[in-house]
Amino acid sequence: MTGVLKVLVDILSVPSVLVGLIALLGLVAQRKPVEVVISGALKTTLGFIILGSGAGVVINAIVPLGDILQHGFNIKGVIAVNEVVIAVAQKQFGTEMALTMVAGFIANILLALVLPWKYIFLSGHHTLFMATVAVAVLGAGAGFTGIPLILAGALVIGFSSIFFPAISAPFMRKITGGDDFVMGHWGTTGYCLSGLIGKYVGNPEDSTENIKLPSWANFMREPLIAMGIVMSVVYIIAVLKAGPEFVATKSGGQWPLLYAVMQGLLFAGGIGVILLGVRMILAEIVPAFRGFAERIVPKSKPALDCPVVFPYAPNALLIGYLFSTLGGIVAMFVQVAAGWTVMVPSMIIHFFCGGSAGIFGNATGGKKGAMVGAFAHGILVTLLSGFLYPLMGSLGFANTTFGDSDFSIMGILLGFLAKLAGGK
Repeated sequence: MTGVLKVLVDILSVPSVLVGLIALLGLVAQRKPVEVVISGALKTTLGFIILGSGAGVVINAIVPLGDILQHGFNIKGVIAVNEVVIAVAQKQFGTEMALTMVAGFIANILLALVLPWKYIFLSGHHTLFMATVAVAVLGAGAGFTGIPLILAGALVIGFSSIFFPAISAPFMRKITGGDDFVMGHWGTTGYCLSGLIGKYVGNPEDSTENIKLPSWANFMREPLIAMGIVMSVVYIIAVLKAGPEFVATKSGGQWPLLYAVMQGLLFAGGIGVILLGVRMILAEIVPAFRGFAERIVPKSKPALDCPVVFPYAPNALLIGYLFSTLGGIVAMFVQVAAGWTVMVPSMIIHFFCGGSAGIFGNATGGKKGAMVGAFAHGILVTLLSGFLYPLMGSLGFANTTFGDSDFSIMGILLGFLAKLAGGK
């Protein structure tokens, strides 16, 4: 990989660097003073760094929960982890993935120029993931190599970068009350499914954020406290079921009940950090992006990562996480009964994607929409990952698959097209 290409990949794959650069270009295009340009670019970058740090805290809090639940309830199967696929694919297609990612970002801009969907996808790590889907299936499955592989993969990324944000736009307007940005995260099919279901099962006026509590439980009105308590209870149940000996392998010998409570509170603390980062990002990137849009893609809007919706409905976030996980468990038992590959619920996917699905469902159907929509989301992502798994195995990616809905849909679709073209 050449030095210039490596720099481009680094910039495009790190969200904080990418959006900081976009903010800088936008502010320069608006001829803002130097101090405003520097401040805006750095605040945007810092916002994404803070968001990523919070996400890391949340992941550290919920990953052990999945292991404890698997042990305590004797759950066996495959866990969909996007990063594992990336690590495996890079060994075989590292250069092609990098070139496809860069070409895909360029394709996104070009397609936004000529098509009515004026969205620029700024979640760089997800662009890398979609590049992996395209290169793995088109390369290992359809036999594409070299320039044709890169160009075909770029077209997949470019189209996905405007299509999926476009279908999120009507729901995002309901969530945010504005039209400044859309969803830039490839779990969008699941989110929109939740939003559609919410329209038919509930009332948006009956919002999760209006949940009434008895006077003695008023302290639960604070979302972070509610999240900490609920997650602590979930952890306590899992810890008691798994037993102290196994829990000790995760807790470093800490008293199991104390470990459970602290993990629940760590989860809530991570959410607090994420919300702080999101507020910083939205305060800077939206005004700065206007300058970028005016100069490069007129009337375009940024497509941003899923945590940008978290501040709009924190209660729906938690409800979505829990009900998406429940849907994943139900789908897992369906897979067991059908004799299919069993996908063990991934706490990371059900929190970030399931929580976002809850927010979409709440925007259109209130509490019922959040619960039923997120439950459906959990079923969808679990079944889709299971359907994608055999394809990934046939291409040489054993024991791993993608978890987010749009990766599975695009992978299955490309696999079908590859088969029609005479591939594997």
